[in-house]
Amino acid sequence: MMGKTGRWTVPSTSTHIRLDRFLTMAMPDESRSHIQVWIRNRHVLVNGRQTKAGYAVRAGDEITLQVSEAKAAGLPQPEDIPLPIIYEDDDIAVINKPAGLVCHAGAGIRSGTLVNALLFHLGPLHSGDPMRPGIVHRLDKLTSGIMVVAKNPKAHRALSLQFKHRDVAKEYLALVHGRPAERTGTIDSPLGRDIRTRTKVSTRARKKRVAVTRYELLKNCGPVSLLRVKPETGRTHQIRVHLSLKGFPVVGDTLYGRNQERSLPAPLRELAKRLNRHFLHACRLEFQHPSTGQRVSFVAPLPAELDELLAAFVRGAP
Repeated sequence: MMGKTGRWTVPSTSTHIRLDRFLTMAMPDESRSHIQVWIRNRHVLVNGRQTKAGYAVRAGDEITLQVSEAKAAGLPQPEDIPLPIIYEDDDIAVINKPAGLVCHAGAGIRSGTLVNALLFHLGPLHSGDPMRPGIVHRLDKLTSGIMVVAKNPKAHRALSLQFKHRDVAKEYLALVHGRPAERTGTIDSPLGRDIRTRTKVSTRARKKRVAVTRYELLKNCGPVSLLRVKPETGRTHQIRVHLSLKGFPVVGDTLYGRNQERSLPAPLRELAKRLNRHFLHACRLEFQHPSTGQRVSFVAPLPAELDELLAAFVRGAP
C-alpha cells in the first residue's frame, strides 16, 4: 500500500454527516472499510484531534489524512502461495481454496493466509476491510473449495449484499459418519458461540442466529455417506455443527465429530486419520455478476485427497 494524504474543509452543505461517510464521498475510489480503519488507527484528524468514524462533521471542520508507507506496513503483504484461479475478470476472481489455508489474519496468524496469496496472484485489492481485502465470504481453514473474491469496491458491495440477502447458491460435498434416515432433509437450528467453549459453535448460546441447512444423500458407503449440502445461511461452522447435531458428523472433523473414526474398519480408519482435514468441499457457487447482472455459476471438483478417500470407502478397503 502506498502512502496517502489529504486535507478537506467541511462545507455547510455537509453538516452532520458522519466522518467516515464524508470521507467516502470525498474519496470515491476508497472503500468505507478502508477509511474506517484509517480513522481507527489515528491517520485521520479533525481540527488536529483524533475522533471516531461516527463523528458528525460540522461546517468549517478541518479534516486531514496522513497515511505513510511505514504506518501502512502492518497491512497484509503478497506471498507466493499456490492458489488455483478458476475465473478472473476486472471485477471478480473465483478461486479454489486448498484445505489448510486460513482466509485472513486473526489471533496469532499474521501471514500464510488466503489474503496473502490473493495479493500475490491478483495484485493490490482495494475493496472491503484492508486487513482482509477482497473477502466477501469465508471457508473454514480445513475446508476446501470455491470462493469468489471482489477486486474493487463496487464488486465488494454488490457481492456482500447478495450474501447478506441469501441470493447466493452454495453447494458442498460432505462425507459423514453414519447414514441419514431420510434421503433428503432440512436442519433448522439457530446457532451461536457455545456458552462453555468459545471456540465452538452450538445451539447452547446466549445469542443465536437463524441457521438453515438442506442436504441430500448421494451415496451410501457402508459406515459413511456422501451428502450434497446446501446451506441457506452462512453461519460459522454451520454445516459441521448441523450435521453433527443430526448424528452424522463430517469425516475428519475433530472438533464436532471427535473419536468417530473409532467405529470404522481398521484400514479405513487409518486412511481417515491421515486425511488431516475435513471431508467438506465447496463444490459449486452461483451468484449475480456485479457488473453484468447475469447469473453465473462455477464448480470446483473434489481435490485428490478427498477423491482418493471416497474411492477407498466405495471399494470398502484401501
